[in-house]
Formats: sequence, structure tokens, C-alpha cells
Amino acid sequence: MNTNENKKFRLAPLVMTACLIAGILLGMFYTRHFAGNTLGIINGSSNKLNALLRVIQDQYVDSVDMNDLVEQAMPQILSELDPHSTYIPAQKLEEMTSELEGSFSGIGVQFTIQEDTIHVNSVIPGGPSEKVGMLAGDRIVTVNDSLFAGKGISNEKVMRNLKGPKGTEVRLGIKRATEPELIHFTVVRGDIPQNTINAAYMIDSQIGYIQLSKFGRTSHAELLGALARLKHHGCEGLIIDLRDNTGGYMEAAVRMANEFLPAGELIVYSQGLHYRRTDEYANGTGSCQQLPLVVLTNVASASASEIFAGAIQDNDRGTIVGLRSFGKGLVQQPIDFSDGSGIRLTIARYYTPSGRCIQRPYKNGKDGDYEMDWLNRYEHGEFFSRDSVKQNKSEVYHTRLGRPVYGGGGIMPDVFVPQDTTGVSSYLMQVRNKGLLLQFAFRYSDNHRAELSAYKDEAQLENYLRRQGVVEQFIRFADSKGVKRRNVLISKSHKLLERNLCTNIIYNILGNQAAIEYMNEEDNTVQTALDILRKGEAFPKAPNTLSNDTIQDERTKKKIAQTGSRPQDPEQLFRYAAI
Repeated sequence: MNTNENKKFRLAPLVMTACLIAGILLGMFYTRHFAGNTLGIINGSSNKLNALLRVIQDQYVDSVDMNDLVEQAMPQILSELDPHSTYIPAQKLEEMTSELEGSFSGIGVQFTIQEDTIHVNSVIPGGPSEKVGMLAGDRIVTVNDSLFAGKGISNEKVMRNLKGPKGTEVRLGIKRATEPELIHFTVVRGDIPQNTINAAYMIDSQIGYIQLSKFGRTSHAELLGALARLKHHGCEGLIIDLRDNTGGYMEAAVRMANEFLPAGELIVYSQGLHYRRTDEYANGTGSCQQLPLVVLTNVASASASEIFAGAIQDNDRGTIVGLRSFGKGLVQQPIDFSDGSGIRLTIARYYTPSGRCIQRPYKNGKDGDYEMDWLNRYEHGEFFSRDSVKQNKSEVYHTRLGRPVYGGGGIMPDVFVPQDTTGVSSYLMQVRNKGLLLQFAFRYSDNHRAELSAYKDEAQLENYLRRQGVVEQFIRFADSKGVKRRNVLISKSHKLLERNLCTNIIYNILGNQAAIEYMNEEDNTVQTALDILRKGEAFPKAPNTLSNDTIQDERTKKKIAQTGSRPQDPEQLFRYAAI
């Protein structure tokens, strides 16, 4: 063996050892890089989500829009908690917030989209559009000299383009029926008030009525103004209508309840795992502590509405009339992110003065039964019979006078008024579900705006519409849209068809309050509240003196048995968006 061969023989083990060490180190590097470190991070619960996103971004087989992935993941994560913890994208947060803050920045019109065109239903008095001369009935055809009509038009797109920062300009091209050419306006966006009280008026010489759509930042101030006007007209009893009021700020509900409660009475308290108990008491400064009060609720009265109604009921301060409320007893904390999005995270439960939490049961955020509870109530007969209402008898509490009330599922009214089915037919449901009533009413209002505007109150306008045979005109319109004439069913529903059409046309021409006043004339829930106030029975009595006869007189009971109650039709009101 020569010298070179001896040298190679001696070096071979060293080379093999070096290769082995290098292989081990390389293997450890790749294992750590692609598995070890990632799995170690993911196995740590506090950093799982960040680690998962990092792994997807670094190692996923295809390119991924990480921002879009996060936007999709956020609502899914929150949906695992409860039905009311939600994620709100940036483009929707401002719109949702403005509804409760009392104002937004825009051009100052209410609009609807008909046949792919923006129709101005009304111009807000004193707003930017009124100042430049825009009118109800105008069509917005161009925005900033670009066509703004067609199949791509949606409420969201309109708001995105016509709302904007205060002081900014937008150029609008308007088609007006009386003008052959487009009219152009340059509108300077401004602050547009958004009231939460839809109606406040005297139903008769002694009883006032207030309808509240939500509990916003300005609701308490609006209430004080409405109460002052009603008292000026001799108000000695009050109906507050919270039907279809889905809630809002708890603070607003507390301040409004304070107006009716004597000093020291508990209004509401809230408590959570990381939220110490907070009690809210009446401070004795309320302006209506002795005013007889009736509060109206239905299945869509939720959250802050239930705080107000619960405070009135548990303190035996007034009478609750209508249907069982929604059953939302969870408190959400707004948390906003730097990109303009935010979450509403449930941080506590609120409790009425008697100690009941009226949150209805839920399994988690994906509970299908919870989402469809209103339908389950309907099918179970709860809208039509008090005996069909399921209450948790194991959660019994007592009002200040000792009347039993129950937790675990909304505010049960003191006086139950069932929903009316008189006059309802498959024809009525078909034209309503297709939106044909709204379409016809808008077109009729638009085509006859000049003659309709000559009538200054709802009674005169209703008489005129009846003389014009609007029901027959509607039937022909519905037939042209594929809903065939059904004379027997139409005869059954004729009164409801006429009243629905008149309500919508009154709304279009005379506004929200006029439409509400017209509806209330035949609303049995309102009429029951009137009977209670007129008989001086708004203040509840202790159980040993409470009887059926003290709740409502025989005439009212007979009327309810025959006709039931027709709650407000959500299709009839609040259907125009504002910009």
C-alpha cells in the first residue's frame, strides 16, 4: 500500500463523520424550520392564531390574500361565543354608528331604488339638497358627471358615493318630470340629523303618544322635547310605543326611564365575569314621575327597549301591553380597530330591578333555534294566545308590589294583545312578499304627487284615495306582475289591502308621523292602551287586588276576541334609506 492510499484510508472515517454531523445538523435545521418551531408555537394556546396565519402566509401552496382571510375569520371566531358578539367591517361600521349617534354627513335626502334608478322620496328640511333646490320625485341619474343608474345600483353603493365628509362637494345630475333636460346641482355635504322618535302627538285631548324607533345618543333630548310639546297640549296620560324597537345605547334607556321613576328606584344592573356589578338608580329629577304610562312591546322589542320596559314593569310604574319582547339581555362593548372596523363584544348581562335576566337561552353563536325563535313562537301560537307563551316558571321574580314576573325569555306584557289574522289571505301574503304593495304605492305617489300634495292631513288624503279606487288599480298592477286576480281572496283582504296602500301613500306624501297616526286609528294594541289610560288603570295593583276586570273592560276584551291585534307591519314603514 503506497503512501497516498494510506492517507486516504486514514481520512475516510473523518470524512464520513463530518458528513454525518452535517446531515444531522441539516436535518435538525429543516425539521426545526418546517415543523418543530411552528408546531411549538401553535401548541402554545396564546399565539395559535398568529402562528397559524404566519404558517399559511409562509408555506401555503397558493398565494393568499391575508387581509381577506382575516376579514372572513373574524366573524367566524366571534360567532362561537354568543349570538350578539359580532365583527363589523370598516365600510359598515360608520353607517351602523351614525344610526345611533343622531346625525351623519350627507346630502340630506331619503331615497329608494326603483327600476335601477335612485328616486328621491323626500328632501330633509334645512338639509344641503333642499338648499340647492332638489325636490321629492327627482331622479338622481349622474354623480360627478358619471352615469349612476343601472343594474349595479344598490343602497350600499349609493351611500358609499353620496355620503361623505362634511364640507365636501358632489355634483348630481337630476331628471325631473317637468324638465326636458337633466338639471345639475352641486351639493355641499353637511350634518344630517337622524331622529329616533318617529311620532309624537295627542291621540285625544288628554292622552299623548310617542313612538321610538331606537335608543340613540339624542333619544333622551328628543323625549324631553316631545314631552314638553305634549304637556303643552294638555297631556295627562302617555303611551310609549317600543314595538319593533331593536334597542341601542343602554345609557339612553336608563336616562329615559329616569324621567318616569322616583328617586332611589333601581332601573337596571349589569354584571359579567370581568365586569363588576354596576347599578343604575333613578335620581329623582324625572319630569314625569306621576304621569300615567303604558308601554307597548312586541317580538321585535329588544335590548334597550327591554331595559326600559323592565324598569317600568318591575317598579310597578306603568302597564306593559302587547306581545312578549325579544329576550336580549346581553351587553355589548364597542371595540374599534385602527383600520375603521370593529367588534361588539358581549361583556356582561343586564338584569331588571327584580333581579331577572331576560336573555333567552342559547347554545352558542351558531344556535339555529335562537335565530329562528320568532318563527318558533309564531308556529307555537304565541302571537295569538297568551296560554301558548312558554315562560320559565323556575325563574320567578317579583315586582315591587309582589306581582310575579319571569326571567329567561323577554318581557311578558301585563296585558297580552294577540296578533290579528282577520282579512289575511294567500293573495295578500303573495303581493306583500313580492313587494308589490310598496312598488305600486311609490309609483302612484310619484305619478300623482302634484294632486296628492294638495291634501294636508291623512283623513283627507285617505278619502281621496278611496274615491280613486286604489285597490282596483293595484289589482291590475299586480296582475301585470304575475299575481293573478283572485276575487274571493281579494274580497276577504280588501280592507287590509286598502289600508296598506293608503298607509304607504300617506307616508310618501305626508311623512312618517302622518302614516303612524293613520295606522294607530285601527291598531288594537294602541286602542287597548287607550282604554287602560282612560279608565285610570295604568298603575298596576298588588296581586290580591288585581282582577281581570281591572285590566280592561268587557268591550275591549270582546273586540280582542273577535279581531285580535294587528301589530305594525314592518313592510309599511322605515323603508327608505337616507344619505
